[in-house]
Amino acid sequence: MNPADLGLPVDVPSTALFTDHYELTMLQAALANGTADRRSVFEVFTRRLPEGRRYGVVGGTGRVLDAVENFRFDTAVLEFLRERAVVDMRTLDWLSSYRFSGDIWGYPEGEAYFPGSPVLRVEGSFAECVLLETVILSILNHDSAIAAAASRMASAAGDRPLIEMGARRTHELSAVAASRAAYVGGFASTSDLAAGFRYGIPTVGTSAHAFTLLHDSERDAFTAQVASLGRGTTLLVDTYDVAEAVRAAVDIAGPELGAVRIDSGDLLLVAHRVRQQLDELGATGTRIVVTSDLDEYAIASLAAAPVDAYGVGTQLVTGSGHPTCSMVYKLVARAESADPKAPLVPVAKKATGGKTSIGGRKWAARRLDADGVAEAEVVGTGPVPAALAGRQLLVQLVKGGEVVAREPLEAARNRHRAARAGLPISATQLSRGEAVIPTEYV
Repeated sequence: MNPADLGLPVDVPSTALFTDHYELTMLQAALANGTADRRSVFEVFTRRLPEGRRYGVVGGTGRVLDAVENFRFDTAVLEFLRERAVVDMRTLDWLSSYRFSGDIWGYPEGEAYFPGSPVLRVEGSFAECVLLETVILSILNHDSAIAAAASRMASAAGDRPLIEMGARRTHELSAVAASRAAYVGGFASTSDLAAGFRYGIPTVGTSAHAFTLLHDSERDAFTAQVASLGRGTTLLVDTYDVAEAVRAAVDIAGPELGAVRIDSGDLLLVAHRVRQQLDELGATGTRIVVTSDLDEYAIASLAAAPVDAYGVGTQLVTGSGHPTCSMVYKLVARAESADPKAPLVPVAKKATGGKTSIGGRKWAARRLDADGVAEAEVVGTGPVPAALAGRQLLVQLVKGGEVVAREPLEAARNRHRAARAGLPISATQLSRGEAVIPTEYV
C-alpha cells in the first residue's frame, strides 16, 4: 500500500511515528525486564457516547488496516529515534525488524456501536500491540466521529443527497479522511479531489462567488459557465439579488438548467421563493441545492422545503460538535509469562472518576426483539450463549499479521445503511437522549 493511499504525503515512508513517545519507552522497559513477549489482548471501546447521541458509527477500519501494514521503522525513522535518544540501542534493534504478527478482530466498518462495545481487539505480544495504540485511536476517534455526524445528517436528509464540502475547514489530510468517513455515513459525494482519487468517492463542484465577481456582470459569469460546463451545470444565485439571478440563469441556460445553489439567507424562505420562480419560468426540472453552515438540525428544519440536495462543510468535518468519540485502547488480558502456552489473565484499571474498565477478552452480539429490531448490545467474556451465536459482531480483520478482511468502501457504506435500519426508530431522533439500546454484560 502506497503511503499516499493513507492520505499521507508521498515523502512519509511509514506510519510508525504516528505514535506517542511513551509507547516506545514502555517497550524499552518491557524488553529490559522480560515482559515484552507476554501474550496480550488490547481492546478499543468508549465508556459513553457523545452527549445526546443515541448510537455510534464505526469509521476508519479500512484506514486502520492500512496503517498497521505500513507501521515500519525504516532507516530514517530509526535515525530520528537514535538522534533524539528516545530509546536505547537494544530497542532500536528490535524496532528495525518490527512487523505486526498478531491478530485483530473488530466491528466491521459502518456497523453501529454503543458504550462498552469492543470495537476493536488487538492480540499479540505486549510489545507489538502497545505500539499501535496511538495510530489506531487517532484514526478510529476521528473517522467514527465524522461517520456518526454524517449518519445523523443522512437520516435527517431522507432521500435527498448530501455533498461533503468541508476540505477548507480542516487540516488537508483530515479532509480526505473526513470525506471517506462521510461517505460511509451516507453522504453521496465530495468536493475533495484527493478523496475521489484515493477512495473512488464521486466528486462534484461547479463555481464559487469569486467566479461571479470576476466577471463584469452576473449574466457574463453565467454565460461563461454554461458555455463551458453545459446547461446541466449548477449556477450559484445568491451573489447579488437571488430573484434576478434565477431569472438570468433560466434565460441563459433555458429550462434545461441543472440546478441552482443557495448559500445564504433564510434558506427555508428563499428555497420556496426560488422553487416558485423556477416553475413559473418553466424550469420545473431544475434542482435546488442549499449550503451555508448546515448541520443535522438545519437539514431537518428544511424537510418541508423544496430542496433537492444539501452541501455540508464545517459541521461535518468537526463532527457536528463532537470531533472525537473518546475511544480508548486498554489492556484487558495478558499472559502470566512469555510462555506461548501461558493462560491469559483478565486485567483492568480500577479507579474512581468513571474510568474503570472490565477485564477479559470479550465477544459482542446484538440481541434482536421478535420483530428483528435491536434491543440490546450484549458483551461477555465467557462462552457465547447459543441464542446469540449467530449475532456476533466481531469479525477477524488481521490473522497472523496478514490483513484478511479488506473490502470496498461501498461495502461499509451499505453495511451502515443496514445497521441503522436495524435499530429502534428512536435512534434517528435528533432530540437529546441516551443510547438507543442498553449494553448488557454477561
